[in-house]
Amino acid sequence: MQELVYLSELLNQYTQGELAKKEFEGRIFTFILKNHHRFHLFDWDKDTCADFLSWFYPRMSRAIDTYKDIGASFEAYIGSLVYWSAREYRSRQAAHDLTEYAFWEARAEDMNFCESDPVYLEPLPAIKPVSNPRQILILLLKTYCFLSDDHISRIAPAIGIEKAQLRHLIDELRKRRLERDEERRGLNERTQCQYYRCIVFEKKLEAALEGSIQYEKIKGQMERAKTRYKTMRKRLASMSHYATNREIAEVLGIPKGTVDSSLYAIKRKNKQANPEYANSRVNA
Repeated sequence: MQELVYLSELLNQYTQGELAKKEFEGRIFTFILKNHHRFHLFDWDKDTCADFLSWFYPRMSRAIDTYKDIGASFEAYIGSLVYWSAREYRSRQAAHDLTEYAFWEARAEDMNFCESDPVYLEPLPAIKPVSNPRQILILLLKTYCFLSDDHISRIAPAIGIEKAQLRHLIDELRKRRLERDEERRGLNERTQCQYYRCIVFEKKLEAALEGSIQYEKIKGQMERAKTRYKTMRKRLASMSHYATNREIAEVLGIPKGTVDSSLYAIKRKNKQANPEYANSRVNA
């Protein structure tokens, strides 16, 4: 009873002008912190309660202005406010923890298998000149996004072209594909975000009571999220990283048919040299 009287006395002092609002709020804040066990705050420790009250303070300040002594006492009013605010705070923290878990779960593989650029202790041998440099040049431009500076330096002499010139051709292709590359990067980011949502729904489903309305609701959300994630992945996979034959022809200043025939010839030679690979592709 003494604790309840204390809150009533504080209210009386505040309404009579003996306490300023900031001092009144501060004393209520201190009272709740010292007596957090009275408010059934989910068995939180004192530090967690302090974090909650820091979040709760602005809400308490607004609630004091709206309190009217009609029906419920000031003690019951504060107790109800603390209780429902604590439930909301706990729900928000759980959602935040799930989101953080989803992020690290999705990034764990990348972090574990991240490799630095290779360091060559001995210089790599130069690539011997090729018999059909134009075909190799077209193939290189077709896969320009996978070429490193080291690869360009080593392959340029083999096809009879300066490194700067080869780099210029690649840069021209990248300029032409900039818009499409931006679209691909945006879709990739959205796909990763959708993956995080799927993980969050899975964790929420594990915590929900099976057979309950909440369980069925989360299950439906998870199924829709996974369906959308699969659709986004298919669309991302269909967006080719390669340059189109027309783009290569425009950069080189040659007919598109020449590019088509060169790539077809390379593909045919590869099938002849690797019949097992060709058969596996047909069977797939």
